[in-house]
Amino acid sequence: METHFKSWAEVAPRLVAVAAGREKADLVIRGGKLVNVQSREILDGWQVAVAAGRFAYVGPDASHCIGPDTRVIDADGRYLIPGLCDGHMHIESGMLTPAEFAAAVIPHGTTTMFTDPHEIANVLGLRGVRMMHDEALMQPVNIYTQMPSCAPSAPGLETTGFEISAADVAEAMAWPGIIGLGEMMNFPGVINGDSQMLAEMAATMNAGKTVGGHYASPDKGTAFSAYVAGGAADDHEGTAEADAIARVRNGMRSMMRLGSAWYDVESQITAVTEKGLDPRNFILCTDDCHSGTLVNDGHMNRVVRHAIACGCDPVIALQMATINTATHFGLERELGSIAPGRRADMILTSDLTALPIEEVIARGQTVARDAKITVDCPHFAWPADARQTVHMGKVLDDADFAIPAPEGKNKVKAKVIGVVENQAPTEALTAELPVVDGLVEGEGDTYQIALVERHQGTGKVVNGFVSGFGYQGRMAMASTVAHDSHHMIVVGTDRAMMAAAANRLGQVGGGVTVWKDGKELALVELPIAGLMSDSPAAQVAAKADQMVAAMAACGCTLNNAYMQHSLLALVVIPSLRISDLGLVDVEKFEITDIFEENA
Repeated sequence: METHFKSWAEVAPRLVAVAAGREKADLVIRGGKLVNVQSREILDGWQVAVAAGRFAYVGPDASHCIGPDTRVIDADGRYLIPGLCDGHMHIESGMLTPAEFAAAVIPHGTTTMFTDPHEIANVLGLRGVRMMHDEALMQPVNIYTQMPSCAPSAPGLETTGFEISAADVAEAMAWPGIIGLGEMMNFPGVINGDSQMLAEMAATMNAGKTVGGHYASPDKGTAFSAYVAGGAADDHEGTAEADAIARVRNGMRSMMRLGSAWYDVESQITAVTEKGLDPRNFILCTDDCHSGTLVNDGHMNRVVRHAIACGCDPVIALQMATINTATHFGLERELGSIAPGRRADMILTSDLTALPIEEVIARGQTVARDAKITVDCPHFAWPADARQTVHMGKVLDDADFAIPAPEGKNKVKAKVIGVVENQAPTEALTAELPVVDGLVEGEGDTYQIALVERHQGTGKVVNGFVSGFGYQGRMAMASTVAHDSHHMIVVGTDRAMMAAAANRLGQVGGGVTVWKDGKELALVELPIAGLMSDSPAAQVAAKADQMVAAMAACGCTLNNAYMQHSLLALVVIPSLRISDLGLVDVEKFEITDIFEENA
């Protein structure tokens, strides 16, 4: 499928000749224990022979495949496991381009990713998706692209930089690296028979590709049935065992995620470990991992270790991160297992539980050894207009963040977005807030949130209230990463500092900035679409670490609060969000006033 990697059909004669012993392999690995995810066995002493980047022979003795030019690796008793696959993820959440993301995760054993670039789609449209797709195909590992389905994610509730149409989806289905449709977040549209959503899914299914799901509702009744009937083949929004069970009983794959801020594996994997459901329909994924997690903690290796720690059999956990994922996307004959004909993607590890990633081989080439990458990850030439996407229209001041009180009120009852640690949903809270000189002021753990329009340069600012971060003193934090419309989100206790933070991001072309007592404590520049940096992951992670420390210095106590911040405008996940059109009640899918009526 990739322009630089030969298909099975092109190399089949050589694979057959090597397996038969008529020709010699490029690589043979012997002296190890092969983890066979097809049969769920550990085969001691089995050997593999690789030719043209694919497995040619897998069996007890590959000596007939060894010639004078064959590279031979002695596994020294270690396990051979398939390269790890991430079934659902957004590269932009790492704050990195596809090339730098690949460079960050290859040493962790990730050799295949199924990515949905709907973040850049909201900023740059179909052209942005094509740039991500093209850089993905340049990499030494497998990065498949899902065509984003929902930009905007909820029509009528937000305004994006660009909109994705059913015609765009149909066009993208012919691109070489497109594997399916990205998560169908507009589940109310599907349930109500929206013609565009159904047309997008039809174009995908007519192309023989997979429709990604996103059902962020607790309703498992007729609404859920209608959504599944619409064609979504998987879902990663489950947070409880009952969610996982409902998905697989209805023929979906349950994707259980462990990202930087999403901890949804432990609560769902009991469907397998305790209820005994067939594990073949369960898949592990990350969804969103920022650069700090990738550099310091890992990627899919981290998820597999976590699943094992939650009581899952190690080989079953590996199946959920390899063959199950490949099968789901129709690639079981191409990757996901150590078997003849498949891409020679594998890992050498000395321990199936601790899972140290000691050597990573992709397409028959060593790409990482002892946590160090050994190959180049080529960069796409990102054009100037992809780096100039923050259009605020004017310089903001504290008046733009003022919230006037209803006339005659000295206190108000306001609707407040309540952040929930380690989960995507928010709570719909209320708080009695004081009025000072006609303006509503935050109090205690309730402070202001604003969304600054940054695509069309309208100068519009929508204000509201949020709680749960633990901020204290005079501070502000701003980010142009604001799922999914990616305007600018500003949270703060001081209006002048909120303006300063917003203006700073306008100056640098996007990113994240944290201010305290009138000074900038941290800045992560994200010049590409206001979402990504093409600097190395370690450099971006170092700045992200400074950002996390700055948030803590402002009183924040939440785990991975940056991810929570970036989702405050995600108007397809309950309960309360903010958009450029106002405060959004996601239970009712409508714009709502920030003040309680009759309060």
